[in-house]
Amino acid sequence: MEINAYLLLAFVFALLVIVYLITKLWRVRTQLSLIKDATDDIKSGNLNRRILTRESDMVKQVCYDINEIAMNGQLQLIQQKQSEQAYKRLMTSLSHDVKTPLASLVGYLDAVEHNIVSGEEKEEYIHVAYEKAQNLKHFVEALFEWVKLDSKEQVFHFEHCDINELTRNIIADWVPILENNHFEYEIDIPETEYITRIDPNAYTRILNNLLQNAVSHSEGNKVILQIAEDDIQTRLMISDNGKGILPEDLPHIFERMYQADQSRSVRGNGLGLSITQELVTAHQGTIIADSVPGSGATFTIIFPKVL
Repeated sequence: MEINAYLLLAFVFALLVIVYLITKLWRVRTQLSLIKDATDDIKSGNLNRRILTRESDMVKQVCYDINEIAMNGQLQLIQQKQSEQAYKRLMTSLSHDVKTPLASLVGYLDAVEHNIVSGEEKEEYIHVAYEKAQNLKHFVEALFEWVKLDSKEQVFHFEHCDINELTRNIIADWVPILENNHFEYEIDIPETEYITRIDPNAYTRILNNLLQNAVSHSEGNKVILQIAEDDIQTRLMISDNGKGILPEDLPHIFERMYQADQSRSVRGNGLGLSITQELVTAHQGTIIADSVPGSGATFTIIFPKVL
């Protein structure tokens, strides 16, 4: 009798195990069917598809991985579309920024070529055509530089050098330019050495872009340049006392082809600050712009020190 009870208990236990396994297998089969439907849906282009799963499911990790693949694919698709839209805007802007001055240049030269103007007026037309050709040349050069930076084809030659001495040499060339443009200047560069890992040519371009931006677009009459350091970083600040940057423009000023002043009569191509940011990033640095409209703007660049 006791043996029969043990046999019955064993039978019931085995039956429960079988029911449990059948339930598990059914759940797995259901999940596999859902996984197949989801993968077919994702493969057909529906990257919004997700697979719901429970913590106790045997195939939960597979479901998590498929959901992650779908989310990554969706993110890449969004980024691709954003990039395509950005390049469409870029090409539209390029078309305008090249065609407009080129048409004007051709117009001035056509008037000279066909003797529509003469004497002093002819000389003035030639001078204007020369200025427009120079502006177009600078725009094309900036565009090629930006393309090389954006495609990571720019070759840098980094050196451990004194950023203070390098800055003094660059500023020396800017003093007559600032004076000719009736700009006051205040230069605060310490006499001690600040050794920083820098590509001298790229750093020169960074400084030139920021100073040119202040002279050409700030509508101010004073520039302040300061360099300071602490234990881990070197900080360069360039400020002006001009019109400043509107709050709605401030988050976008480093975007390619962005012009805070939408008037195309303003000299500028919207590439200078974008190039500056790319060059700073190549130095593993950061650049920040602060401004109060009517009170000027300050650009702060932070470079890591050589420890």
